[in-house]
Amino acid sequence: MSNQTKWSIDQTHSEVAFKVRHLMIAHVKGAFKTFDASIYTIGNDFTTAEIDFWIDPSTISTGDAKRDEHIKGADFFDVANHKQITFTSNSLGKPDADGNHELWGDLTIKGVLRNIKLDVQFGGIVKDPWGNTKAGFTVTGKINRNDWGLTWNTPLDTGGLMLSEEVGISCEIELIDIGHTDLVMELAHTPEAKGIF
Repeated sequence: MSNQTKWSIDQTHSEVAFKVRHLMIAHVKGAFKTFDASIYTIGNDFTTAEIDFWIDPSTISTGDAKRDEHIKGADFFDVANHKQITFTSNSLGKPDADGNHELWGDLTIKGVLRNIKLDVQFGGIVKDPWGNTKAGFTVTGKINRNDWGLTWNTPLDTGGLMLSEEVGISCEIELIDIGHTDLVMELAHTPEAKGIF
């Protein structure tokens, strides 16, 4: 029998952020305020992680209310029709010599699914002063927003475009251990598991 650990995101100590080059000379940065994940590992081995992560795109904040409303609209996230951005994975690779992992998974935005690679730096596992087990990660990556149909842009008089196609992803994630279950017993009580044993 395998001991399964369930983890959730400690949102007060986590950040899901991005940046896009603006006017070809600088970057606009933003973050999502509401997100969470259901993550299961065997013990504390995150290379066994099954990740189901979601973001509420209506909680985007770039520091400008007018810009935020544009991003929430049909040109970008179309939050009226698409309530979540999701990322699912069960493929966190072994660490390299510098402690970096490759995380492959499916990112869905506006109903479009694409497989992407993220880079994960594992910060370690500790107990906080209240006895909670915490795990920390820094997650970075780059995607092309056009792959999800986020193609809005404006040409510049000087040439080029207002916004870059490339979006940089930068996340600080602190997970909290919310319980251990016996994997075999839990599987035995799920509807999908009927007939497995």
